[in-house]
Amino acid sequence: MEVASKNNFRLAPGQMVRLKSAYIIKCEEVVKDADGNIAELRCTYVPESRSGSDTSGINVKGTLHWVSVPHAVTVEVRLYDRLFKVEDVGNAEGDFTDHINPDSLQVIANAYAEPALKNDKADDRYQFIRKGYFSLDKDSIAEKLVFNRTVTLKDAWAKEVKKS
Repeated sequence: MEVASKNNFRLAPGQMVRLKSAYIIKCEEVVKDADGNIAELRCTYVPESRSGSDTSGINVKGTLHWVSVPHAVTVEVRLYDRLFKVEDVGNAEGDFTDHINPDSLQVIANAYAEPALKNDKADDRYQFIRKGYFSLDKDSIAEKLVFNRTVTLKDAWAKEVKKS
């Protein structure tokens, strides 16, 4: 966020976060292109804050997971969710098709992932940090890896029930 809210623990100008398995960084400047889109973040890092040997004494509230784009592989990620918007479609009013969750499948066609996934086998399972557990789709090919989410990390169902 360019203008961070009070409860924002992510990277924003003037704020510090830890890069997962790396260092604490601070966003010093946001550089925009001619159209006003963010093109670059200029950050500094705290050399004494390396994960596993941090002697900086700095405590940050946010940790970002990241992948080095130049070294990453591009994969397709399929995020499956509940098929229905209600818990018990059999007792819901109207036709069952009225309760189909339009967001039961979201496809991210070009996601960046660690290059080690190129060596994946069909029976391997992974936790994609903060997204859930995934397995390689049986129709994947070396040129196009496809991962299916099998389990989410947070169950948002209770939150949805409270909204009703």
